[in-house]
Amino acid sequence: MFGSVADTGYEGSGISGPILIPKRFVWPYGGRRVFLSGSFTRWSEHIPMSPMEGCPAVFQVICSLMPGYHQYKFNVDGEWRHDEQQPFVSGNYGVVNTIYLAREPDITPAMLSTETPGRSHMEVDNDVFRHMEASPRMLVPDLEVSRHRISVFLSSNTAYDLLPESGKVVALDINLPVKQAFHVLFEQGVSMAPLWDFCRSQFVGVLSAMDFILILKELGNHGSNLTQEQLETHTIAAWKEGKLQRCRTLESNGGSYPWRFVHAGPHECLKDVALKVLQNKVSTVPIIHSSTEDGSFPQLLHLASLSGMLKCICRHFKHSLSSLPILQLPIGSIPLGTWVPQVGEPNGQPLAMLRPNASLGAALSMFIQAEVSSIPIVDDNDSLLDVYSRSDITALAKDKAYARISLDEISIHQALLLGQDANSPFGLHNGHRCHMCLRSDSLQKVMERLANPGVRRLVVVEAGSKRVEGIISLSDVFRFLLG
Repeated sequence: MFGSVADTGYEGSGISGPILIPKRFVWPYGGRRVFLSGSFTRWSEHIPMSPMEGCPAVFQVICSLMPGYHQYKFNVDGEWRHDEQQPFVSGNYGVVNTIYLAREPDITPAMLSTETPGRSHMEVDNDVFRHMEASPRMLVPDLEVSRHRISVFLSSNTAYDLLPESGKVVALDINLPVKQAFHVLFEQGVSMAPLWDFCRSQFVGVLSAMDFILILKELGNHGSNLTQEQLETHTIAAWKEGKLQRCRTLESNGGSYPWRFVHAGPHECLKDVALKVLQNKVSTVPIIHSSTEDGSFPQLLHLASLSGMLKCICRHFKHSLSSLPILQLPIGSIPLGTWVPQVGEPNGQPLAMLRPNASLGAALSMFIQAEVSSIPIVDDNDSLLDVYSRSDITALAKDKAYARISLDEISIHQALLLGQDANSPFGLHNGHRCHMCLRSDSLQKVMERLANPGVRRLVVVEAGSKRVEGIISLSDVFRFLLG
């Protein structure tokens, strides 16, 4: 079918076939029918591209190309298009994208030969592609200059820049019963809320999904002093005081536990706010303003998150991407995120994953012990089905479901269904909850996705099979960017 492709002919070099390099082409901007054409087809043939499973707006195809310089463009629903996020030039065929493939001397030609049985040029083979596609290397000067420019931007902007034109912030009184507080979190669709002490007239802490997880584990502990009946009247203040006592006991035994109230002022620079999030392992930092020197009459302005700060970075550098050279690197080529260890990898730590029939109790224990905020739910082939996050636990407040279940008897699949409306079509295989990317995606693309509201992490999957390869969180990105 592709016999006329100019760059795939044999050379008179004495070897059995040409040196070919698998190159993945992606059109991530949607369409009904998408084709690829380029100098490697002499612009005479259109190669059909296929939508990626789980991402119907992303079309892809892998072509085996000769090393060297190539031009290409896309035909989307009959219209010629080029990807503005990739290198492009104006040529005889209009504006076209460009790519240069370097010869890989350590690749055995026979492995890439068109004569390999049962394999065509266009066949997607993820294992071959992962190991043999040439990936750009991260250069130390590029990393240093990118980090410096991002640091300068974050240091010269303040938390005031994060404030939306309009919005709401939920705060809870510490004398509110815990049970009622989690109903509020669920109804408002938030996973945490600052705590207000009326007697002291100040904010004193936050109530988060992790508190609910610890409470449920406490209720499931047969030696616990907290019962279902007491939970009806147990106040946030009482829970926090008991939690503080446990923290002090842990610290006296040589452990540590972050319990102090982490907040920031509106005039603090974004870099300091980001560091507070990372160093204290929290998801958000309340921005609190007081017009008096003693801090009285505080005003809760906003809940600052890494997502909001990442959005500021993406917006600021949108038209000057060349000033941040590391953004064009594929995430698989940089030290970013948590990855499934390769076979034989020394000291490889397994990525926390669970099957849908695993118990909810196992998931909660993993949140606490592994200190993770989300767990990929996978099938027997480790292909992604769903994600269970700490914030999902607040769904058990709906109709007091926590009072009717046993953590060791209810499965994660059943727990996810509890948080859905009766008419909701989403369960496992929930595309609205599973935010995915590929290891070949650029850091820029990953940052843009993570900057969207409600997206705190991306699960790295293998194209086609959706086998989980790793996880990249907002915290991972900021640790990498800030060094």
